[in-house]
Amino acid sequence: MNNALTNAVVTTRSEALGADGSAATDPTDRLIYFKGAFVPACEAKVSVLSPTSQFGLNVFEGIRGYWSADALQLLLFRLPEHIERLFQSCKILGLKCPLGAEELEEKICKTITLNRYQEDVAIRATVFVDEEGSWSSSEPVQVFIAPMPRPRTNIAAIEGKSACISTWKRIDDRTLPPRVKCGANYINGRYAFLEAKRNGFEIPFLLDASGKVSESPGACIFLVRNGELVTPSISNSILESITRDTILRLALDLGIQVRERDVDRSEFYIADEAFVCGTAAEIGPITSVDRLPIGRGKVGPITTSLYEAYLNVVSNANAPYPEWRTPV
Repeated sequence: MNNALTNAVVTTRSEALGADGSAATDPTDRLIYFKGAFVPACEAKVSVLSPTSQFGLNVFEGIRGYWSADALQLLLFRLPEHIERLFQSCKILGLKCPLGAEELEEKICKTITLNRYQEDVAIRATVFVDEEGSWSSSEPVQVFIAPMPRPRTNIAAIEGKSACISTWKRIDDRTLPPRVKCGANYINGRYAFLEAKRNGFEIPFLLDASGKVSESPGACIFLVRNGELVTPSISNSILESITRDTILRLALDLGIQVRERDVDRSEFYIADEAFVCGTAAEIGPITSVDRLPIGRGKVGPITTSLYEAYLNVVSNANAPYPEWRTPV
């Protein structure tokens, strides 16, 4: 970063910080990385005629950072894996990111440092097609990195949610490849969510083209039957979820048998436990599907154990898998 830009950042940030030097409470005051510079969020503007605005022509990653009170550091969870997936999405969608992987990681960490966060955060890193264009445009490609405070779920107050099987089908590799984390792909989940909400449910489950359970909008799905943890396979039109991979590995560490396979909708009616998982969702227990209770209709012991293990690994600097945590 050149001196002029550094001085501009410091001056702008000093105006945004509170009197005690803490992070700004007004979300429009936070600094984001936008098109090659660090600017206040309120100054980041994209053309209404840009392909990203008109057609959702972008790829993105949602990354979580957890404040470690013991280490007095913010720990970014599985940052390299998120960056790798972002570049995979770019490749399939035909976008060339203007930053390399190492440079993108540096910009993400710098954005967090400039905002002086001492709390849990969510970070959106997006590669998008800017300026006037159409769905077929491939340039100019820009990047923004936008953090915001987002506390972790209070495990003591966690409650189960109601789910339903949606009549909308999940996108698949023949139409909109689910492994591409693209803004436009998420409209598929919106249709399912709106239907679920109209019918009095909180979360929809989508089936794939063959009628097997796929995923929930923005989250992967797990169920527990007879002590075994089961989840749809990658070939069931799901996002190649980083959180899903984390849960599978933590389950094995806890001595829980895991299986990745086709899952029928009716298996949820006779399951002992169920939950969804994702970077944003963390772990969200499901206590009923199609108004049929799952198990006893309460959050189950395996779900609780996995949630405890998950919160420990994302926020404890001394937890297993240190390579999963990038301190800032």
